[in-house]
Amino acid sequence: MSQLLFSSLVVLGSFLGGVLGSMSGLGGGVVIVPLLALLFHVNLHYAIGASLISVIATSSGSAAAYVREGYSNLRIGMFLEIATTIGALCGAWLSTRVPTSGIAIVFGLVLLYSVYLSLRKRGQAVPAHDPWSDRLKMNGTFPVAPGQRREYSVTHISGGFGAMFGAGTLSGLLGIGSGAVKVLAMDSIMHIPFKVSTTTSNFMIGVTAAASAGIYLRKGYIVPALAAPVMLGILPGALLGAKLLVKSQSRTLRWIFSAVILVLAVEMIYNGWMGKI
Repeated sequence: MSQLLFSSLVVLGSFLGGVLGSMSGLGGGVVIVPLLALLFHVNLHYAIGASLISVIATSSGSAAAYVREGYSNLRIGMFLEIATTIGALCGAWLSTRVPTSGIAIVFGLVLLYSVYLSLRKRGQAVPAHDPWSDRLKMNGTFPVAPGQRREYSVTHISGGFGAMFGAGTLSGLLGIGSGAVKVLAMDSIMHIPFKVSTTTSNFMIGVTAAASAGIYLRKGYIVPALAAPVMLGILPGALLGAKLLVKSQSRTLRWIFSAVILVLAVEMIYNGWMGKI
């Protein structure tokens, strides 16, 4: 395969990953890492390095649009970034000491658990009020129709903060931005509306990825010839996904979210178990 054809296919795949990552809050890395590792047979560490750069690009491309539309909750994002950044540094350190096949299996298991959390039915009871959400001013509103906004309250802040440390660790270890864990932690633990969760996740993942990208850069796992076409594809994809999200239904997003990561999870576990990565 020529370098031009390789780069063109990476740009196309990254564009699709950017659309999905922006709409679901995954950050695009959940598609980029399997794409590079399984389809193009790129070493997993180099795939993760390129993915971290793409995650930063995705966050930069879509976060501004979500903030302008009034979906992202900046107070929640900036508070939870404390935990994700510390976790990202720990995960990046671990990545250089874990075999690539082991990383692939962990990647798949995390995604399978994400599917379970996304599709399980939650009770309809209103969650208990958390006084810390008032003290930290995390409650907010988001648009549901032209000229209409819906209020929401944030709960279980301590549980969400702990989950974000785990999400940051997975980000540094797997290079996926850990958007899947961030979205589900905010949605399932903190009871933040799904659209607010995905948009706030997009706001956060760039900072999380930047924290661990420095370690990958120092180790030599970020190659400009690979990272550049990934960025060229994923940035316009992220912008398109941001526009599509505003017009999409939360239920549809959940099914897209679950179907894509289920397929990728099975592929990563199989190839990691068979030693093909």
